[in-house]
Amino acid sequence: MISWNNLDTVASYKELSNVEKVNLAEVMSGENGGKRVKNYSVPMAAGLAFNYAAKQVDDNVLAVLAKLADEMQLAEKFEALYNGEVINTGEKRLVLHHMTRGQLGEAVVADGGDKRNFYVEQQNKITEFANKVHNGEITNAAGEKFTTVVQIGIGGSDLGPRAMYLALENWAKVNNTFKMEAKFISNVDPDDAAAVLNTIDVEHSLFVLVSKSGTTLETLTNESFVKDALKNAGLDPSKHMVAVTSETSPLAKSDDYLAAFFMDDYIGGRFSSTSAVGGAVLSLAFGPEVFAQFLEGAAEEDKLAANKDLLANPAMLDALIGVYERNVLGYENTAVLPYSQALSRFPAHLQQLDMESNGKSVNRFGEPVDYQTGPVIFGEPGTNGQHSFYQLLHQGTDIVPLQFVGFKNSQMGRDVVIQDSTSQQKLCANVVAQIVAFACGKSDDDRNKYFEGGRPSSIIIGDKLDPKSLGALLSHFENKIMYQGFAWNVNSFDQEGVQLGKVLAKRVLAHETDGALKAYSDLLNI
Repeated sequence: MISWNNLDTVASYKELSNVEKVNLAEVMSGENGGKRVKNYSVPMAAGLAFNYAAKQVDDNVLAVLAKLADEMQLAEKFEALYNGEVINTGEKRLVLHHMTRGQLGEAVVADGGDKRNFYVEQQNKITEFANKVHNGEITNAAGEKFTTVVQIGIGGSDLGPRAMYLALENWAKVNNTFKMEAKFISNVDPDDAAAVLNTIDVEHSLFVLVSKSGTTLETLTNESFVKDALKNAGLDPSKHMVAVTSETSPLAKSDDYLAAFFMDDYIGGRFSSTSAVGGAVLSLAFGPEVFAQFLEGAAEEDKLAANKDLLANPAMLDALIGVYERNVLGYENTAVLPYSQALSRFPAHLQQLDMESNGKSVNRFGEPVDYQTGPVIFGEPGTNGQHSFYQLLHQGTDIVPLQFVGFKNSQMGRDVVIQDSTSQQKLCANVVAQIVAFACGKSDDDRNKYFEGGRPSSIIIGDKLDPKSLGALLSHFENKIMYQGFAWNVNSFDQEGVQLGKVLAKRVLAHETDGALKAYSDLLNI
């Protein structure tokens, strides 16, 4: 029997608050630091590893975290989720994004059918469509191949797929799987759509409209923008557009689209990169085989996330270390720092994934909680970030936990030796140096040059960023965030916080305003 309890009601949380704190600078210095780096590491899927040696934990802290995982029934809650229980209590929905890449448990039947079969059917439809586009069986009116795919969507319909595309774009080019260039239109700001349209040949472009409900204001506005451009070029928009939507939306059976691929209410937008939302654009851009490898990596990592042993479950371990940092050590933010230019938009995706999921102040029953929940997430790729905000991370008044990601080899294989080392070696040297600098600091009589240290970080290390390792990386963070939501007893799968602004915006556009709403509307000439 699963119990949904607040974090501050369980005995292990009180014990965690009383366990002796770790002096990070001390344990990471000298030979002890070398031993920690070797011992505090957990294998992940696709050859990745989660190393948490530079976190403020030791065997005593980890033992209490294991008690907390058991007492909060984290593994059992994940099992209930993937077996089809209604975990999204706010919207009274199942949570099934894991099922887009594999079956972890029992068959789940909803909407009159087996959900795993439903997702596989959609993937197969996308595969067939993408192959026909690539083979020239589906063409523009002149019988010429499409060369560009443009995704129109916002939030989870943009951030995840865009981040995944950028992560694999160069890999695909050097591995001869690059099929079509992808562009993305998301912001309702007309300059966004106009800028994209100015860079493409619309005659040879295929547009993917993504809206689960078929009513998303920003997305439908941008669709109209694109349709006008197509019509102005003398083209039939219905021959250049496909839809990713729900079976019940007004887009599902419309003649305005070449094809429609379906998602459902059991997959939140921010968790939708492995569904048709990511599947259509990534399969068109790189080929269905590459998307299949991406799903394979995510599925393998999901299996590790189902392990009940905390020290063999990298997602749960990462999650509970984060809970310890947030609720016992009092750290308010987390920086995501990938030392890979291909992951340039990955922090932006995780920003939505984490903050939209766990930015809650009431528990799953609508009762206020008396402890902190989701942290503020931000980040940029290294080494760019080092020349931007690392000053505050090193010497600022707040301690910010860091999550590094690094790879031994570059994606494209092109490099140059300068001053006895390659660019990739310099990149890796920087991330190693940063981890130790943050943890150990530096003494100096000049206080301006003094580094206190004791600033915690983890790193996920891999050989090379490819489709399978990217899928595993995505799954790790999705599952980490899920486990933190379970620990905080919040519903990580709704997002009521985005709704109020939408309602008020509609009032403004309908000129049904007064007070401050009208005054601000007048300032902006609405």
